[in-house]
Amino acid sequence: MNTLPLQYNTFYHLYNRGINSCALFHRTADYEHFLRLYGKYLYSIANTYAWVLMGNHFHLLVKTKTEQEIGFYKSFQSGITEKFQTTTNLSECKDLSECEAPDSVKKPNLSRHFSHLFNAYTRYFNLKYKRTGGLFETPFRRIEIKSADHLKYLIYYIHHNPVHHGFCDEMIEYPWSSYLSILSPKQTQLKREEVINWYGQPNLFTQYHEQQAINRFMELQIDLPIFGI
Repeated sequence: MNTLPLQYNTFYHLYNRGINSCALFHRTADYEHFLRLYGKYLYSIANTYAWVLMGNHFHLLVKTKTEQEIGFYKSFQSGITEKFQTTTNLSECKDLSECEAPDSVKKPNLSRHFSHLFNAYTRYFNLKYKRTGGLFETPFRRIEIKSADHLKYLIYYIHHNPVHHGFCDEMIEYPWSSYLSILSPKQTQLKREEVINWYGQPNLFTQYHEQQAINRFMELQIDLPIFGI
């Protein structure tokens, strides 16, 4: 398991589960809130290519942005409230804790953005369900993806996860994954066109998924997570 700091401009398979495999989501509102927090903390530093949220774990395929795309965070004082902004797009990024002093400029810590996402969701979950303590296992898992074949298979692996765990019979039936977003014409933050281009066209995307569901693509022997999620 690689726990080295995340690098810029790199594809990663990111995944994690609840402590002792505890549930991360109980109701529709929980899935929706996690996705809202995901947008708040991660859209500024990574592009998303595939995702799935399961009852007690999740999988993500992301590519971290370049240093130039992300820019820097600059702190400044507004009354007694310290805010954080990127110098590139001046979008407000509260509570990212990337600056050490007023008027300082600092590069974002990519791993810390993910930590803020998990911490924010844990606070929401603990308050809602009257629990205390950590919710996610730490550190979160990350595997660098270096080949086109691995990217294509990993997208299938993510989308097939609900079928693998018995949540549904077909990938298209599960609402909390990117599978439907890739097939839909609706606007999305997902890098849908790039994903489709890796397979050639939409019908080849679905054909690939259907074929892998039949043969599990075992002959490639791709190094995927082995601890059951």
